[in-house]
Amino acid sequence: RTNLLFFFLVRQFGLSDLPRVTQLMSWGLMSFSTPESSSGKHGDRYIPSRAGAKWNLHFHSTDDPEKSPRQKQKEDPWGNGKDDSVYSALLKNELLETEIQTIQYPKAENRTLGTPKKNLFTYSSSTKHWRPHDGSEITPYALSPISHQSQALLLSKQNATKKIPEVPFKVLEASGLRDDFYLNLLDWSSLNIVAVGLSTCVYLWSAYTSQVTRLFDLCDEGDSVTSVGWCERGNLLAVGTQRGSVQIWDVGAEKKVSTMEAHKARVGTLAWYADQISSGSRDTRILQRDIRACPLQSQRWLKGHNQEVCGLKWSIDHQLLASGGNDNQVVVWSHTSKRPIQQYTSHKAAVKAIAWSPHQHGLLASGGGSADRCIRFWNTLTGQPLQRINTGSQVCNLAWSRHDNELVSTHGYAENQIAIWKYPSLTQVAKLTGHLYRVLYLAVSPDGQAIVTGAGDKSLRFWNVFRKARSQKESVSVLSLFTKIR
Repeated sequence: RTNLLFFFLVRQFGLSDLPRVTQLMSWGLMSFSTPESSSGKHGDRYIPSRAGAKWNLHFHSTDDPEKSPRQKQKEDPWGNGKDDSVYSALLKNELLETEIQTIQYPKAENRTLGTPKKNLFTYSSSTKHWRPHDGSEITPYALSPISHQSQALLLSKQNATKKIPEVPFKVLEASGLRDDFYLNLLDWSSLNIVAVGLSTCVYLWSAYTSQVTRLFDLCDEGDSVTSVGWCERGNLLAVGTQRGSVQIWDVGAEKKVSTMEAHKARVGTLAWYADQISSGSRDTRILQRDIRACPLQSQRWLKGHNQEVCGLKWSIDHQLLASGGNDNQVVVWSHTSKRPIQQYTSHKAAVKAIAWSPHQHGLLASGGGSADRCIRFWNTLTGQPLQRINTGSQVCNLAWSRHDNELVSTHGYAENQIAIWKYPSLTQVAKLTGHLYRVLYLAVSPDGQAIVTGAGDKSLRFWNVFRKARSQKESVSVLSLFTKIR
């Protein structure tokens, strides 16, 4: 005890103040020794007992009011302090013999100020010893050096918070981007190239080099771009025009492969499936063609809408094609039939936003225009409606996250926002604002983390909204039958 007191005082006052250290030691030793007659229970020393102490009131130091928000942000960059709480609870369990197994994070409004001052230690003559039948204590033969409570704490599920940046990480000027709800002028390829149709031109932006190139210009032909769509491999780009033609371009060679004429009005939406291209037009029809064959031999017309077709999406397994139109309908087609297999008529406005879920087979989401403002979910396996949510704004686009069960939607009148939703709870995870006009165009990056949006304010904005894919490293084993071929 004398040595511990000496080292403590030397650390506090230093070796240069030895007289003061000696005086304080004498006072400290006098306070530790107490005559036995003063208490008939304890003898010559007081041993603190931790059984009745309230460590949650005294273990943490209070927040320093003089710290600026910037300093607090440096100490806790995520703004939640959850890692510190877990570490603090482990210290309590191992050093102070508490029994914390779960952590509750109190809200700021629930924190009480001015806790009553009590002694940190209480004194008792009883001490707790280890007993072989007591499973809550660490036995000499335990396989883990920490207690059962700490093991339960480490194994408990910790809710990871995801912070979505509220500002875009890149903004590009897009003069000539048309403010038309029925067009689809933006797409992001699997080779990380963004294609955008600006008036009569198609421009390409490389995410690797940030270089912008102009692919072609239809000014000499007296035509304009109304839709763009990348094939799955990312080497071919389909372009729909105002006059109803569909052009196929080899981007690497900067050469037009073919031009397909069949529609009688503008082509506002495109969808690829392998080497087949589906196009939706204002002439109310959907045309499917194989780019490898003669256009007249591979044409397949689908008629199910009464007005312009403005949305087309193939399902994840490429077995079903969903289309949305200005007639407020969502129609589901099979690749083996020319007749629609399902028709949904619950929307009260044009349906442009369509997205298939990559997490649940047959789950389809659709969004209505300014007179509807709802996102609806359908089970295409049974043909039954599932859920709906009123977003309060015109729904322009929908896209699912590839790695989480989340959905992003872009909106027009009246808030012009970008929203991220959790499915199936349909709770709003985040709301992003920045565009001044309707957010009419949306595309997702090939890694599934970022999105690019286009609006009538003539700008493209890039956002990080989804989580990255978790790396799945395959363990190399000599017992694996499929790693080597003999």
